[in-house]
Amino acid sequence: MLEVMLVLVIMGLLAGTVVFNISGQSGQDRLKQQVQRFQVVFSMASDFAVLNQQQLGVYIDKDKNQYSFVVLNDEQNWQLLSGDKTFEAHTLPDEFTFELALNDLPWDTDDSLFNESSIDAELSFSDDDLSIGDEEEKKLPPPQILLLSSGDITPFSLGFAYEPGFSSEPASYFRLNVQDSLPVTLEGPLETL
Repeated sequence: MLEVMLVLVIMGLLAGTVVFNISGQSGQDRLKQQVQRFQVVFSMASDFAVLNQQQLGVYIDKDKNQYSFVVLNDEQNWQLLSGDKTFEAHTLPDEFTFELALNDLPWDTDDSLFNESSIDAELSFSDDDLSIGDEEEKKLPPPQILLLSSGDITPFSLGFAYEPGFSSEPASYFRLNVQDSLPVTLEGPLETL
């Protein structure tokens, strides 16, 4: 009886350490779905900006692994685009990452002029823990990518990566490119970004 329980415990531990891919899709296929989702929603947002004569933007938050669509309101402040679930903030699964480059220059680098930690070190002030007012009233940072009502778009390249740590699956990369206006072109799968 004790041996049977010991075998069951060992089997339970082994089953808990193995992660099964229930969907049957490879990491590359799942990454491509995320890339295509961004591609389609981005195109829809550009059309929305033109049809509604609004200035939209995309804010890429690399730390949260998330992108958000924002709109410039009448007070000239950026706010989350609401009213349509399509444009809600989307967080990539933990297994994927992305990197934005504007005009072939990485937006988020350690030696960036806009690096908040260097500003905080000089001013000895950080607003990380500062919370005044409602979440709705806080000003959002400006988006890195603009989708203007004229149809113009900030030229950019957005690379998506799937780099499995201890899996036997190969790494996979895709890149989306935009040059001043639609279409959003997809490159990949690539060997590197």
